[in-house]
Amino acid sequence: MPLVTTKEMFEKAMKEHYAIGAFNVNNMEIIQGIIDAAKEEKSPVILQASSGAIKYARIGYLMKMIEAAVEEAPEIPIAIHLDHGPDFETCKMCIDAGFTSVMIDGSKYEFEENIALTKQVVDYAHAHGVVVEAELGKLAGVEDDVNVSESDAMYTDPIQAKEFVEKTGCDSLAIAIGTSHGAYKFKGEAKLRFDILAKIKELIPNTPIVLHGASTVIPELVQMCNEYGADIPGAKGVPDEMLHQASIKGVSKINVDTDLRLAMTAQIRKVFATEPATFDPRKYLQPAKEEIKKTVQHKIKEVFSSSNRA
Repeated sequence: MPLVTTKEMFEKAMKEHYAIGAFNVNNMEIIQGIIDAAKEEKSPVILQASSGAIKYARIGYLMKMIEAAVEEAPEIPIAIHLDHGPDFETCKMCIDAGFTSVMIDGSKYEFEENIALTKQVVDYAHAHGVVVEAELGKLAGVEDDVNVSESDAMYTDPIQAKEFVEKTGCDSLAIAIGTSHGAYKFKGEAKLRFDILAKIKELIPNTPIVLHGASTVIPELVQMCNEYGADIPGAKGVPDEMLHQASIKGVSKINVDTDLRLAMTAQIRKVFATEPATFDPRKYLQPAKEEIKKTVQHKIKEVFSSSNRA
């Protein structure tokens, strides 16, 4: 099976009420760990690369590794997606390089400007058979002269979401219902606004919804990192049960990045701490790859319910 777009993946996910994991990739070990898990679970999977990952790994290398993954796992649908494309040029570069899906993130702009930028990407992408994810909703916090209160402004407005999708023609929409990027997502109790999700699904029932900043920040992995010399205090993510609820209630794509970083780092730190004489990269990258596989398998099976959906 060649690389696919997410269009058919999401149609099936929406009909059968499960989510598809979109896992960030930077190198061969991460790609192999994800694909090994998806193959074993017979699950569709989205491999996604940020512009930072593209700068690090280089787009030609990434695409060749993903081609190898597709050849090795012809039985499962695999999409390659640009995560958080910052501008039209980056999206165009990825479309031209063979990505089957791109995200244009105009959420930092005013509503009308976000619409114009997203529409520009949609027009180019659709002309090349590529689908587009867009984002609507601002994260709370203070930055320069912008002060956004946590109480309301961080959430996506359902009415705006409907207008945005109609005006841009985007294929899926990333919304803000309480998640955030990184390992420190919540100061107090974790909370997601499922009421906002329900209203958005009611207004745009045929548009797949995406959840960013949705790593669990798995406590066992944080603990292992810290046990072997890391300094990651107070890290907190979105609990598995909440993500599972999101997948049942209409979220079609859930992004995972931080959990993979923690899985890889935990095992590498463990090897360095317990086997200080080791300097063969294979000796520490192999357990790291296995921990990534285990983490992805857990997400697919227990959280997203996408096992046996290939």
